[in-house]
Amino acid sequence: MTRSTSSDDRAFAAADRRLFLKRGLQLGGAVLLGGPLLAACGDSDSSSASSTSSSSSGAKSFGELTLRLSWIKNVEFAGSYIADSKGYYTDEGFSKVTLIGGGPSATPMETDVVTKKALVAISAPDITGAAVSKGAPLKIIGAQFQRNPFCIMSMSKDPIAKPEDMYGKKIGVQAGNESVWAAYVKATGLDESKITKVPVQFDPLPLTQGTVDGWFSFVTNEPNTLRLKGFKVSTMLLADTGYPLVSETYCVRQETIDNQRDLLKAFLRAEIKGWKANIADPALGAKLAAETYGKGLGLTTEEQTLESADESKLMVSAGTKKNGLFTVTPELVEENIKTLKYGGLDITADKLFDLSLLEEVYKEDPSLI
Repeated sequence: MTRSTSSDDRAFAAADRRLFLKRGLQLGGAVLLGGPLLAACGDSDSSSASSTSSSSSGAKSFGELTLRLSWIKNVEFAGSYIADSKGYYTDEGFSKVTLIGGGPSATPMETDVVTKKALVAISAPDITGAAVSKGAPLKIIGAQFQRNPFCIMSMSKDPIAKPEDMYGKKIGVQAGNESVWAAYVKATGLDESKITKVPVQFDPLPLTQGTVDGWFSFVTNEPNTLRLKGFKVSTMLLADTGYPLVSETYCVRQETIDNQRDLLKAFLRAEIKGWKANIADPALGAKLAAETYGKGLGLTTEEQTLESADESKLMVSAGTKKNGLFTVTPELVEENIKTLKYGGLDITADKLFDLSLLEEVYKEDPSLI
């Protein structure tokens, strides 16, 4: 898929992103059953990070860190940019950090981890879960977003504030989001016959023209695009109304958890520091995204700052305030497992999540909370 550099195409980057994520989910099973991948599953960890050694000062040295991002290098990965630019990764023992951008033409995130192109990948429970169900030896060790960014956007003069408000209205749903929409309808028990679903593309102009009453989108993207154009819009998060999946999850190999725990904990500490800095100052990561890491993508600091602030709202919850960033409470884990079943993925929590590393990180250094 070719990306245009026009302002409107950049504004609706979420379009390509969601389509890419769905393709990753569809491709995951086929790719993960390939011969080369199965062969890689039997190898020991070696390529994505050097083996742990100690320097003359006694500090651990983990070599190079390779992190696969789930999308292009926009502000969605602000915490990693800050951790890199401020030397948090270096402080934790990594000699070099490589951030691999994603995009519509990239291989699925999980594939890069299983084949050891990357040590860690940022993904989502439905995508990682689908890979695990096909035999991939992967686990989620933390979640940046405590609430996924999917939402129903509406004009503020006629807001959709709860699922039932969609009855009697036209809702624009893109082809790439049909599966999420179907799972949401099932999870909330909505009577779909009372809602008119309208096939749409990703540019939300029809919403502003009154062609539809609601618009399926990412709360961090299209709403901010319209606000910058002077439109007043409201949003209803799916996560708050029956679809409580976490998102932007850290995916690693089981073997890495078993054999390189100190390395993973060092990585998590650097990420925690980077994201804490961005939550305190959303413009910090936005500037790095627009001017450094995502330079050339046509990003603007203004829009990226709005997106950064919205991301922070998704990351912070009562649970993270008590237990620390990226942690997921047992209750939320179970809600995720239940939600995945609505989408046709039957998997147990112990097969998908291992949050013990974060527990150790915060136990060893409570000041990070």
